[in-house]
Amino acid sequence: MKPIRLTNHAQEQAIERGTNESEIIDTIMTGNRQLAKNGRYKYQATFQYNNEWQDKFYSLKKVVPIVAETDTELVVITVYTFYF
Repeated sequence: MKPIRLTNHAQEQAIERGTNESEIIDTIMTGNRQLAKNGRYKYQATFQYNNEWQDKFYSLKKVVPIVAETDTELVVITVYTFYF
């Protein structure tokens, strides 16, 4: 697999949205990959969470990084998280 690099924006969004580099990499390596806009890819994986996020309890967390693939690396452009 190609090396994975997070942009500064993706790193900031990960913190803001409650995920981390480890979960993002795990999602890319094991999650479901779909074609996204502009030739990018959207990866998705759902994790057991069983914790509070913004004062509300959630059982699961879905991590969705958006990735641009180059000849030499996978570049994480941004990341979304969904709690349920």
